[in-house]
Parts: sequence; C-alpha cells; structure tokens
Amino acid sequence: MTLRIATYNINSIRIRLPILKRIVKEAKPDILCLQETKVEDALFPVEEIKKLGFQYVYFTGQKSYNGVAILSRVPLYDVTSMNLVDSDHKRHISAKLKDGTEIHNFYMPAGGDIPDRLLNDKFDFKLRSFDALVEWSKAAHKKKKRMILLGDLNIAPLEHDVWSHKQLLNVVSHTPVETDLLNRLQKTLDWVDTSRHFVPHSEKLYSWWSYRNQDWQKSNRGRRLDHIWITPELLPSLKSSVILRETRGWESPSDHVPVITELEI
Repeated sequence: MTLRIATYNINSIRIRLPILKRIVKEAKPDILCLQETKVEDALFPVEEIKKLGFQYVYFTGQKSYNGVAILSRVPLYDVTSMNLVDSDHKRHISAKLKDGTEIHNFYMPAGGDIPDRLLNDKFDFKLRSFDALVEWSKAAHKKKKRMILLGDLNIAPLEHDVWSHKQLLNVVSHTPVETDLLNRLQKTLDWVDTSRHFVPHSEKLYSWWSYRNQDWQKSNRGRRLDHIWITPELLPSLKSSVILRETRGWESPSDHVPVITELEI
C-alpha cells in the first residue's frame, strides 16, 4: 500500500481550515501531521477534520501557541506524546502504523532572534531541546526501529536550504551551532532526508517564506525548515517526495508549505 505522508506547519488550524481543505482535496495525503495548531484540545475542530476523510484524529495542544496533531485515513496505534526537556510546551506526538513503523511529529523551538544562548533564553531552550532529541534518537538506534521523523524542525541545515548561506550564518535557523546539531541528529540513525534524497544539495529548496516579504515569490528569500526523515530500513519503500511551494500563494496561507513523501508500506 502506498501512503502519502505529509507534514505542515499550519500556523493556527482554526484560522486556516479553508486552506487545509484545499490541500487535502488537491494533494490527497493519507496521513497529515500538523504543527502550530495553536488551539487547546477542547476546541480542536475534530468534526471538520473528520469530514475531510480523516477517521483517526489525534492531537495535543495549548491555547495560542505550539500544538501538534496527526490526521490519518488509516488506523494508528499507541499514540503518545513526550517533552524533550522540562517544559509544558506541546511539541511532539507519535503513533504507530499497523506494521509497527513509528511516526514522530515534532514542532521544534524557533529560538528567538539572537543566536546566543547566554543572551536569549529561547535560543538556549532550542539548543537544549535538540540535545535531548539527539539523545532520544541515540536510544532508538539500539532498538533498530522503522521510524519516520517529521515536522517543523526550525533548522535549515544545508547551504542551499536558505536563500543566502553567507548572509544567514548569524541568523537563527542557519547558524553553525544549529546546523551542527541537526547533522548530529541525522547521524544517530543514519536518517534519510527524503526531500534531499530526490533533490541534489546543489539546488535551492525551501519550505518557508517570511510574511515580512512583500512579494515572497519575487524575492524568494526562503528557508527549508520542514523535514521528513526515515530510517534506512524504510529506504527501499521510499517512492517520492515533494514540497508544495504553490500553497504559499493561496489565500490566507501559512508561512510554511506542506512537504509530502510517498512510502510503499
């Protein structure tokens, strides 16, 4: 069975229900993982989501900030969430497919504006969260699991994952300390970056464009912050990966766009 698995930082699910409906209609994901749902659990629009064809709807959220969800047309099992560091932030949710493959949906901290952990608590929180994620992945390595790690990781790791490598080296999301951390994470399980598996490192590739750009398409000052990774055991099942850039130009968009990977599970 081919599964279309998507990640999308929706930047408020209630505000962006119309664009979510269009994405579902046109892209037809089987499993859709959302970040920044920005809604407490009691107000999550479950019935509207089920009308889109997602029978299995799981979420953990909080008012106005953070929040993650997994929407699925196929049965999911063992749904859990965790905190990487001591925090009440809702930034992770996971579930298993019938064959035991684990899906881990993360919304990693953005890190604020100043890339100095001594001057910026948010940046320190981001680095501590990634240190914890590295340790979590190392522990998973011992169990040889089939895993999918996806979400808004808030780091653009490669030179051509940003519009200007040189100008963004001191900008949060592309600083050396952050990209080194993401590289460490990737090496723990030899994670396969599904987007870059199909697109050479020499080509520009983005999934986020700031709202501050008056003409995001013309300036094209993007960053690739959204990722879908798989463990090597799943590589033979990898069929395709695409970033839906066009959705950034739709009415009332998120500043992120969906990333979709197809796997033969």
